Amino acid sequence: MIGDIIWILIIGTVIGLLARLVVPGRQPIPMWLTVLIGIIGALVGNWLATLLGVRSTAGIDWIRHLLQIAVAAGGVAGTVSILGRRGSTRA
Repeated sequence: MIGDIIWILIIGTVIGLLARLVVPGRQPIPMWLTVLIGIIGALVGNWLATLLGVRSTAGIDWIRHLLQIAVAAGGVAGTVSILGRRGSTRA
């Protein structure tokens, strides 16, 4: 149980950081939110890979990992868009 939680946090961090690298521009969101978006991206990416029949393949599951990063990148971009508008102080 503890090992699973640690593994989820590690994967969420990696997927979240890769997603931030893919999204252009500055992302003024905290690290905890990046990890949370990465965890959600990993879970949704796995689900999509299962639907497409590419979750488990011989060797490295590149398509599954790309789906996870793409979902997380969409989450990062959406979060930055929402937080950017809310935190804007322009007159």
